[in-house]
Amino acid sequence: MRRAPGNRGTRQHQSARAAKRPRLGVSDPVRPGVVSPMRLVPDGIARPSYAHTGEPAAKAGVAVKTESEIARMRSAGRAAAEILGELGTQVAPGVTTDELDAICHDLCIERGGYPSPLNYHGYPKSLCTSVNEVICHGIPDSRPLADGDIVNLDVTIYLDGVHGDTSATFAVGDPDPESARLVKVTRECLERGIRAVRAGGLLNEIGRAIEAHATRHGYGVVRDFVGHGIGSEFHMFPNVPHYYDPNLTVELHPGMTFTIEPMITIGTHEAVVWEDNWTAVTADLARTAQFEHTVLVTPDGVEILTATPDPG
Repeated sequence: MRRAPGNRGTRQHQSARAAKRPRLGVSDPVRPGVVSPMRLVPDGIARPSYAHTGEPAAKAGVAVKTESEIARMRSAGRAAAEILGELGTQVAPGVTTDELDAICHDLCIERGGYPSPLNYHGYPKSLCTSVNEVICHGIPDSRPLADGDIVNLDVTIYLDGVHGDTSATFAVGDPDPESARLVKVTRECLERGIRAVRAGGLLNEIGRAIEAHATRHGYGVVRDFVGHGIGSEFHMFPNVPHYYDPNLTVELHPGMTFTIEPMITIGTHEAVVWEDNWTAVTADLARTAQFEHTVLVTPDGVEILTATPDPG
């Protein structure tokens, strides 16, 4: 997801926070493990503009997509959903987030795609794995998942010139009831945000629907990180806040594609970013969950491009 304009989050070293305890369900804060070397992508795989340099192309992309782009985004979205589904079956106590990254990397390549996060602004991995109080951009490492954890897996694949982006939060073993409730409500927040999408509507109606549902359940909505336009570029216009902004009067038009990816918190919505410049955690170390889909605005509503494939 994109960091909201003007919101950088506080940067603070993890060790300075180790004495603090999160509110619910976690005996110790998440600590960084060992990050393995960046994985290689075969020469025959088409790459996005930043794959070699780490810096995306300056062009912003076009908000309203052509029929050809939409068709390719359906394929990329379907591939991302399939990969996320397969990864979810691998989540279990004792599995490291680096092992999940390796699986994601291989699944992208098997489909002829490039794992979009890899080397995006220097990000070192093919998957984002955000555990417990990690809001987003958790870097896969040697830390094994523990019984009672929750983990968000954020999958994006670059396939046939476009990106498909989706994520979900998975329970590891048997989480506490409040964590399970948080995951359920966060999924509902995504569903309500998607229902708010309509041609001729305003972008801020998405955030209004999400924030209203989260607030009703006593949860916070992260503001430092937002959804984003997507297509030939990983991140592009428009930004998609998950809270209500009365000044955000962008009108939705058929053919627009963007992500909706609410990050919902048990406690504060304030974020702290580790010294790795990626991992964002809640300032009070309370747990957080996230779900994400890439959507297409249609003349009569919305199409989820990263819907889970029908097993039948």
